[in-house]
Amino acid sequence: MSAIVVSELTRRFGGFVAVDRLTFDVKEGEVFGFLGSNGAGKSTTIRMLCGLLEPTSGTAVVGGIDVSRDPEGVKRRIGYMSQRFSLYEQLTVDQNIRFFGGIYGLDRARLEARRRFVVDMAGLQGREHLRAAELAGGWKQRLALGACTLPSPQLLLLDEPTAGVDPKARREFWNEIHALAAEGLTVLVSTHYMDEAERCHEIAYIAYGELLAQGTVEEVIANARLATFTVSGHDLNKLADELVHRDGVTMVAPFGASLHVSGRDEAALEAAIAPYRADEGLHWEKSEASLEDVFIELMGRARDNYQ
Repeated sequence: MSAIVVSELTRRFGGFVAVDRLTFDVKEGEVFGFLGSNGAGKSTTIRMLCGLLEPTSGTAVVGGIDVSRDPEGVKRRIGYMSQRFSLYEQLTVDQNIRFFGGIYGLDRARLEARRRFVVDMAGLQGREHLRAAELAGGWKQRLALGACTLPSPQLLLLDEPTAGVDPKARREFWNEIHALAAEGLTVLVSTHYMDEAERCHEIAYIAYGELLAQGTVEEVIANARLATFTVSGHDLNKLADELVHRDGVTMVAPFGASLHVSGRDEAALEAAIAPYRADEGLHWEKSEASLEDVFIELMGRARDNYQ
């Protein structure tokens, strides 16, 4: 059963196409990662799914409701955390929760039950009287996530919720996301972090408003059919500058203290790197493409097509 079904979804701003005929679906109870670089169209898509922005064409059905026909109905079924979720920093944790509970129209008994849930989920016991401005970034994000869940929504739409948060806080935040999904909540979350993408049940990758790939991490990597070698040794910067111009090489990218060299045709890639494999100062090893390799290659391909 699908919680979100998107078909040919398009949004234009004058002559600029921000989202171009996107088609994908999100299954109930899964964590769906929505990936792409800044300006790819992620936030515009999420705003359409939330009923905040009317599509130019195409359809999006969220929780069984067509966002174009009943945007207010969609808003009643979702929790939305924007890229710049605005907690009221001069209000305390408790005051923020009560304020947003009032916006969602929760009665006193329901608000008290949900307030306890948010405080426990965010790990803010004993911090209820701290002003939001006094919380570290990770605590703020978890409080913001909790505020989104106050009305017990069917779906959560999170727009880059961990941007600017330290790695430890990001891990804790994602543990909360998976705990919510385990209880049956559907979560669509945009991110540009590969480690976060790998924690999703399925992912979709967009660039220039177009869908480039969708599936599980394993499916996206397999479907890219990207032959990859890892090379370590000396003068890697010089090597990268030379390899990137050779026929058969579609991507050269740093990978720790080594390089990943990839191509869409394994025979052509082997021919391209053959002159360098005789260099005893370099160590070559056939390797599996990483998700990051695939996204860099897809982005390069999309850029070439766009230009």
